[in-house]
Amino acid sequence: MVMLGCLFFVFGLVSWVNSILVPYFKVACELKTEVQGYLAQFAFYIAYLVMTIPASALLSRVGYKKGAMIGLWILALGAFLFTPAALTRTYNLFLLALFTMGTALAILQTVANPFVTIIGPIESAAKRISIVGICNKAAGILAPIIFSAIVIAPNKAKMDLIQSGSLVGADKEAALSDLLRGVIPPYLVLGVLLIVFGIVFYRSSIQDINPAKASTKEGEGRKSILSYPYLVLGVLALFCHLGTQALSVNTIIGYAGTAGVANTTIFPSLTLACTLLGYFLGVILIPKVLSQQTTLKICTSLGLVLSILVMVLKPEYSIWCLVLMGIPNSVIYAGIWPLAIHDLGKWTNLGSAILVMALCGSAIFPLIYASIADASASLHTAYWILIPAFAYMIFYAFAGHKINKW
Repeated sequence: MVMLGCLFFVFGLVSWVNSILVPYFKVACELKTEVQGYLAQFAFYIAYLVMTIPASALLSRVGYKKGAMIGLWILALGAFLFTPAALTRTYNLFLLALFTMGTALAILQTVANPFVTIIGPIESAAKRISIVGICNKAAGILAPIIFSAIVIAPNKAKMDLIQSGSLVGADKEAALSDLLRGVIPPYLVLGVLLIVFGIVFYRSSIQDINPAKASTKEGEGRKSILSYPYLVLGVLALFCHLGTQALSVNTIIGYAGTAGVANTTIFPSLTLACTLLGYFLGVILIPKVLSQQTTLKICTSLGLVLSILVMVLKPEYSIWCLVLMGIPNSVIYAGIWPLAIHDLGKWTNLGSAILVMALCGSAIFPLIYASIADASASLHTAYWILIPAFAYMIFYAFAGHKINKW
């Protein structure tokens, strides 16, 4: 659990800094539309959709423990790619770096989630997921703050001058170059640390496991992974959940700016702090006070209520509903995963990989949001997509996870 907690800390450190990379790239790379900005999110998270099945095949070949080391080294490669991207001021190279990091996380998530689910009783899986989730979101709180302090704060004056149009010609080009070079030192350090952690993880005492053999059932004679409705429906529920979570964290800086808030960069950390609070509640309450299913029902319903409030309240108030959405969002992941993965038998490995693919919701939802925002010229209006997403999650919490046959 300690090693897995460190692994989830790495996930959070790498993933949640994207919330502040989007507005940073919009200035430093002179992006013109919301969609262009959120391509950074898309490139990172679409790797979960494209690369998870190959990642599963890799893990079947080399094992989970060695696969984790390979994943961490690929993650380091993505971090190192930030250097040539910054030096050449090439946005597409930044996107390639983010896709490489997303590919690494596709491998690592496929390793980590089955470990957390299987190493103890299925009834308390949500509690264990909450524990590693605390590590993930603690890193998520720190990542934007560290990035802002190291990269944005020293260059804030230049960013303001560029956005105001005060700089032109050679002065503007020099300022843009300085902005992008600011990402080189932290990502170089991150890359080195990831290589070291990969070696430490591989040489640790953590044991390889085979999820298929760890299951007490052998797949009940079903011919295909798609013959498990609760898994297929769970993938869609997880897709919606991760999409809504990405919106509540990664779009909040831009939305806070429209609400007239001065210090906008603090909001992703506030949202993740609420998520951290939700994880602590999950550790305390599950399964002694509340079952996984009951917790999921409560959290999805609360998410829908907050989504409606986001739409009906003015921006200066609805921004706090997005922050509070971190509390229910924390336990939804922990609630859906064990309900979708149970009793898959020999299909457990592939089922875990398909569930990890649902993380591409974090890529697709922000693009949909950005498209609506561009079309309607309103960031507020674009949040309507939260409502049907939470409505579907409520269906899965109350009924979808019980469907055992099509």
